[in-house]
Amino acid sequence: MEEKRKISIVFAGGGTGGHIYPGLAVAEELKALAAARGLEADISWMGNSSGMDKDIVSKSLGVHGCISAFYGIPSGKLRRYFSLHNFLDAFKIVAGFFKSLFLLARLKPDALFSKGGFVSVPPCLAARILRIPYYTHECDFTPGLATRLNARGARKILLSYEQTAGYFKEGLAEKCVVTGNPVRPVFYAADDGGAAAGRAFLGLSDSPGKPLLLVLGGSLGARQINGLVTENLDWLKERFIVVHQTGKAFADEHPELMKRDGDYLPYAFIYAEMPSVLKAADVVLSRAGANSIWECAVCRKPMLLVPLMGSGTRGDQVDNARFFARAGAALVLEGQDADSACLRAALEELHGAERRKEMSAAAGEVCGSSRPSLRIAEIILEGVNYAGTASDN
Repeated sequence: MEEKRKISIVFAGGGTGGHIYPGLAVAEELKALAAARGLEADISWMGNSSGMDKDIVSKSLGVHGCISAFYGIPSGKLRRYFSLHNFLDAFKIVAGFFKSLFLLARLKPDALFSKGGFVSVPPCLAARILRIPYYTHECDFTPGLATRLNARGARKILLSYEQTAGYFKEGLAEKCVVTGNPVRPVFYAADDGGAAAGRAFLGLSDSPGKPLLLVLGGSLGARQINGLVTENLDWLKERFIVVHQTGKAFADEHPELMKRDGDYLPYAFIYAEMPSVLKAADVVLSRAGANSIWECAVCRKPMLLVPLMGSGTRGDQVDNARFFARAGAALVLEGQDADSACLRAALEELHGAERRKEMSAAAGEVCGSSRPSLRIAEIILEGVNYAGTASDN
């Protein structure tokens, strides 16, 4: 029996789940695609040594997972504003670079894939110095600082939106490839009872009677959205069954608000069951992080988005939300419009089945029928195979 050719790919990125989960979606596709092409892919992950990265990636470690090993590196945040933390984090970034250089020199991967975030910058720089080809992906509508830095030496710059290429200089724009934003394959699965499984998990009947409103406060919780829900809870319960992912911090601070009744179902966090719960939803109220809105779009869900704004953000969520609003897939509450009156007006509009049907179709148009994670896996494998063929000749 002919032995499979082995390839080694390192994934780099993290700091938030929004950078890790899409990367894991690509890793899962890459592993399967490589096997289908007679290749054995060894995929390892380089992430923040002190953050949540290892806890998330560890769910995909092991014999049956898509990741063979996790390597933690020191990581400092790249801030655009003055802060004393910039001085301290500079040392972490330098340490992260040398740790990346050591690891990549030892692992000798065929390629590196960066899912972005400040954690990915030192590995990309180390890969560039070691002449390891790397690919970087930007999930937001406008490129972040990490992507701008990583793009300079990247083999390809992979984008979620066609318009994002316009933010790069001409020489870099030629490297841009629009792939969409990677989402875990389970969200693309045909609704083979997924919605029914979601209702069963929630303890609902197959015909709950009222539309199901899924509120996504994120793993840590979004105080603004949680506040809007609690302020308008009685009004919401009259019109919707409200499934509220509050975030652990909110649940710990307000145990009295975590009581279930027939029309209000609070959860601190939903992970494994989220795909089926999302498929069961009729409307989603959420922030506008790239990962969550693409999951909603893939499942064809109408969205009411409350993007994160202010000095602590570069405005990426606002850009994401406006794109989906222009496409007809979302309504957006920004700034002063993110109040109870505007929330009620928007949800009254989304209460109508015909309006939801229109927005569902628009969401489908945005993400199309192809899987971005598979397209990215194909691009990486094409580059690895080309390099392998060239070295064999």
